[in-house]
Amino acid sequence: MHIQFQYQNQTFQADLDQPLDLSILLRAGFDQVNCFWAPPVEYDPVRAGDFVGSTALGGPVNFFNIKVNPHGNGTHTECVGHIAKTPYMLGDCLRTYHFYAKLVSIYPQKIENGDRVILRDQLEALLQPGEAQALVLRTLPNDALKQRTQYSGANPPYLHHAAAEYLVECGIEHLLLDLPSVDREEDGGLLLAHKAFWQYPAATRAHSTITELIFVPNEVRDGYYLLNIQTASFDLDVSPSKPVLYALQPYSTPL
Repeated sequence: MHIQFQYQNQTFQADLDQPLDLSILLRAGFDQVNCFWAPPVEYDPVRAGDFVGSTALGGPVNFFNIKVNPHGNGTHTECVGHIAKTPYMLGDCLRTYHFYAKLVSIYPQKIENGDRVILRDQLEALLQPGEAQALVLRTLPNDALKQRTQYSGANPPYLHHAAAEYLVECGIEHLLLDLPSVDREEDGGLLLAHKAFWQYPAATRAHSTITELIFVPNEVRDGYYLLNIQTASFDLDVSPSKPVLYALQPYSTPL
């Protein structure tokens, strides 16, 4: 099934039968990406008297409770409510779900303190103002281990706050990346990149989102895509999410 999609007076078509899923499967236990010392995902059947909510255990249906920390257990989309003093709910902030996106691959650079950081000048070489609504960042090197890496205490790469400011200048409303956070794992609560991207609190961009812990397979090429961000309807600042890319082709009017 093909659909037409328009951005800045250009019309594209996308094949909805060829999705590129960027989300990481939420597995129970420790064979699952994890960060910030979050407890692992748990799936437990409901038990009530003689009833057990597991067909594998003899129950009539599968009926499981889920224990998950969206920020720490896998792919998730968050709004400014993640850092704001006043409540913002993701469902109120993310009101449309399809965006013209650019995917770029980038090596975080080592800075003086030994941290590996995505810098402003790196993004300036890959993105121009007005070029896209969303930016998908794939860090290099890239392999499937990202889907089960235990990041807690490892000081993983992050985004420099000046780079986040540049994304705002470029008009990027939705940022997706394969790291646990846009900020340093331990930064004393400064959250400089979060604040810069959301322009919080001076000029809060309440309808912008950050999606972390995605995984972009190597066979997905850098370039332009139709992005669909799918979330659950939790009454929270965050939700486990399924960002999906669709390759774009220029649309030609049939003769």
